[in-house]
Amino acid sequence: MTAETHAQFRWPAETRSFCAELPFTPRTTIFEYGKGIQLFDARGRGYIDALSGVFVTCFGYDCEPIIAAMTEQLRRGLTFQPPLHGTNQNALRLAHALTGIAPEGITAVKLLSGGSEAIEAAIRLSRVYHAITGNPGKQKVISHYTSYHGATYGSLGLTGVSGVKVFGAPMPGVVHTLSPEAMQREWGLTAEEAADRAAALIEQTIELEGPEQVAALFVETVSQLRELQSPHPSYFTKLREICDRHGVLLVFDEIVTGFGRSGQNFGVDTVGVIPDMICAGKGLSGGYAPLSALLINERVAGPFRDGDGHMAFGTTHTFSGNPIATAAGLAAVTHFTEGDFLPRIQELSVQFRQGLADAIGDRATVNLVGLLCGVSVPDPDNRGIGDLVEAACWERGVIVRGMPYGIMVAPPFVTTPAQLDEICSVVGEAIAQVS
Repeated sequence: MTAETHAQFRWPAETRSFCAELPFTPRTTIFEYGKGIQLFDARGRGYIDALSGVFVTCFGYDCEPIIAAMTEQLRRGLTFQPPLHGTNQNALRLAHALTGIAPEGITAVKLLSGGSEAIEAAIRLSRVYHAITGNPGKQKVISHYTSYHGATYGSLGLTGVSGVKVFGAPMPGVVHTLSPEAMQREWGLTAEEAADRAAALIEQTIELEGPEQVAALFVETVSQLRELQSPHPSYFTKLREICDRHGVLLVFDEIVTGFGRSGQNFGVDTVGVIPDMICAGKGLSGGYAPLSALLINERVAGPFRDGDGHMAFGTTHTFSGNPIATAAGLAAVTHFTEGDFLPRIQELSVQFRQGLADAIGDRATVNLVGLLCGVSVPDPDNRGIGDLVEAACWERGVIVRGMPYGIMVAPPFVTTPAQLDEICSVVGEAIAQVS
């Protein structure tokens, strides 16, 4: 890449000191500011962010309640507190607020800085829980192939895709099994048949590995890597029964689906199962600060509590419960609950589904839950259809995410009906252009 390539974006003459997330392309952009659900680049061109950053900026880029809360905390002069010597009011209040919107039985919250940290904390907590309750051999964790759980060593180990092998040997003690969606696709099963067989495979895996060695099962209510398909409702009920039967903790990875994105407070609310832990992140602070949370069922929290009922679990993250981040998180949760966003999300979801159906027709398949959507576009010639559709949307000023199967779309909760219509129209035009 040269400076001339991006001269229109006023790129610095020297960019090699910055390590990017992805390889530089002609679309790599310096964003200057945001307003509403739009981002603006250095030329002043605006883009509708139909991906909410990456499932993060659920309240847009100028949410005054969150900005005000962070500003007030900055002015108070407490931007950090020694995590080994105490905490702060924002962290305490945020943990309490999260237990208020979480499923029944969730009584404790460990605050962290990102989704991968929350997954890592869940792995460690599951192992320590079994150790202090008399089962120190329960160390292994199970997850699905074609699942995504993060980018750190432990969370990459849970991630069941071949691409992570470039980073070397995965974390020991991780076992993968086939998902219901994979079984349904490969063997032509019905959703219910696939759920039955996938659940049976998990139980068989636990028995083969040894129930005395398996600590936890990590699952997603829907997976961004599996075209956002949802297993049959019976699947998670069966998993709960299997985990209870073998003393295995059931952990839901809700980094993407938690905090309203699914149309409910958490994705588990859509499947009717009470987990032992929930990993939440992404939109938890509205994207205004790095923040995630591990939500813990009292069944797991109880053995860690002292005589006064306080829970401690030392994952010793420096920025865990940071005052600025938790100010953002508390303001976001308060805004979400007091603003009564769930009915709005549910109404937009209905419009979203119909709008995409009208715009796309039979050229693609839509899988949608709440304001999280996977659009699967046929690609018989293996042209990289997802990247092509993403580029065509970009040209029209709408940001989506290209996937191997098509695209993902996840508009902010504050998207207006008119903006949602525009997103649907652009997606339809883009698919028509490249199909």
